[in-house]
Amino acid sequence: MHIQVFQHVSFEGLGYIEHYLNQAQHQISYSKFFASPCLPSLEHIDALLIMGGPMSVHDHAEYPWLRDEIEFIRRFAATGKPMLGICLGAQLIANALAANVYANPEKEIGWHSISTSNHGKDQVFQFPSCIEVFHWHGETFSLPQGAICLAHSQGCAQQAFQLGRHIIGLQFHLEATQQTAKALVSHCQAELVKGRYIQSADEIMAAAPERYAAINQLMSEVLDYLLAPESCQA
Repeated sequence: MHIQVFQHVSFEGLGYIEHYLNQAQHQISYSKFFASPCLPSLEHIDALLIMGGPMSVHDHAEYPWLRDEIEFIRRFAATGKPMLGICLGAQLIANALAANVYANPEKEIGWHSISTSNHGKDQVFQFPSCIEVFHWHGETFSLPQGAICLAHSQGCAQQAFQLGRHIIGLQFHLEATQQTAKALVSHCQAELVKGRYIQSADEIMAAAPERYAAINQLMSEVLDYLLAPESCQA
């Protein structure tokens, strides 16, 4: 498959996903908006991965390419091809599909648990009943029309959603590795202020390799689900 990646800042790349895609021998291409905001042709890509970033979906004045990106996401959603949004990426999908994106009552940064919200629905991806994952977000979203909430946490009611068989949005970072977490801490350290769900840099970097292995395995399962033949309708 030809996988297009929307990357918004240099320090929030694919992380573990790059290993997954290379192992599966998928072709990867990038739209690196921080360097050159070029969009691909809808017809030439089979799936879209939209990564995170410190900006808001509403920061059009500072990042004028956001308008074109959001319109592209809206059109891509209509193709029936697989699409995954992570953190800002999930918020961009929600915004493109006429849902609201707004400040969450609590920022979540660091390792915090999420719990499944799908109540046994068999037509959606099944998250574990409870798992600790890596977060770095201050905004959240309402659900797009027809979407199902997949997960929630104590600090955020909407942690993940699914629309149809082919679109999933995640607030959290299952793609995180020790290297990508270190990059976030380095570039976004000013956000590590006192808060109920904000860990210190030392707490974040103290995470054992087993934590990353667990979330990366879950990332593989999400990608297996999204990139399965039945998801690729177009």
